[in-house]
Amino acid sequence: MREQSQIHYCNLPEMPRRAFAMAMNPSRMEAIIMLEKKWVNGTKLKYFLFNDDSFFTTAIDSGGNQVKIPWKGSSGEKEVVRNAFKKWKNQGIGLEFEETTDRLEAHVRIGFAKGEGSWSYVGRDSWDIPKEQRTMNFGWDILDDQDTVLHEIGHAMGFPHEHQNPNAGIVWNEEAVYTALAAPPNSWSREKTFHNIIRKIEPDAVQGSSWDPNSIMHYPFGPGLITAPSEYANGLFPEDGLSARDIAWVQQFYPKMDKRTFLELKPFHSEIISLDVGGQINLEFKPEETRTYTISTFGTMDTVMILSEEINGENVYLSGDDDSGEDRNSYIKLKLIKGKKYIVNIRLYYKESTGDTCVMLW
Repeated sequence: MREQSQIHYCNLPEMPRRAFAMAMNPSRMEAIIMLEKKWVNGTKLKYFLFNDDSFFTTAIDSGGNQVKIPWKGSSGEKEVVRNAFKKWKNQGIGLEFEETTDRLEAHVRIGFAKGEGSWSYVGRDSWDIPKEQRTMNFGWDILDDQDTVLHEIGHAMGFPHEHQNPNAGIVWNEEAVYTALAAPPNSWSREKTFHNIIRKIEPDAVQGSSWDPNSIMHYPFGPGLITAPSEYANGLFPEDGLSARDIAWVQQFYPKMDKRTFLELKPFHSEIISLDVGGQINLEFKPEETRTYTISTFGTMDTVMILSEEINGENVYLSGDDDSGEDRNSYIKLKLIKGKKYIVNIRLYYKESTGDTCVMLW
């Protein structure tokens, strides 16, 4: 059994909580919160691995000297990261992962700054992070620690910490937790410990109604930190690798894509959106003339809509809109080129009524 002093923890960046501009029913709010950080299925998440001395953190060492902590990783560390992305992809999911050497086109920018902890932004939070900044970091040796890498990639796909699941029923020995995390190797403040461990995340943000103590998104905990459930009083150590529930949930949120099921989007023709919450409709469009087109959803629903151009078999993002929590519909207006192929992905957060909802291009 590992000693608590040997356990490193992931430190999630704090992000502002979403503020809803209007009062809404709890079911609608629940659906939006659960899905807001997830990517549209079929997205190709491009990741960049810092690999030279151009990017670093400036810090002060114990002797009062200014030092540079490089963000670049070793060849071995980078290979561990590549293999972890392959592990997630091998679960038969619709998300794609591709390494890029162009930092400016990367959704996920990964550093290896030692001593700065391991962390990642959650899902689409990384979209708005400036391109010169990291969206993920590995702060200790990961050569024999693929679980940490799988964990951080899970965050990048939009999954929160499982030990903060309010359905877990965990009762903490809070002062023992604060004391343990204040000590090396984490050396956390009480505020950081509360944010990453003791705080319960919103019930609407978790997957399902049960708790998975073996999830890759769950921290291990040494003896004396958990008061209840009593069977974990002597420690909770998740099994290695992805749990069966991890695999089930990633397959549910990101099912394997079948392009044979894509629908043709025709000008001035309304395509009915008949989806369950979390479902997605995928459409193709080849313009017969070059001009500015408008694509919009209709009906009382919350959606995120993405427009991409297919280039050499790859969907290249052009524009997107997210109307969730607002009194409007998703809307994109853009010049499209004759003969090119465009993909429209629409993911449903919430549908207010049983009436028809649709998407139209004109």
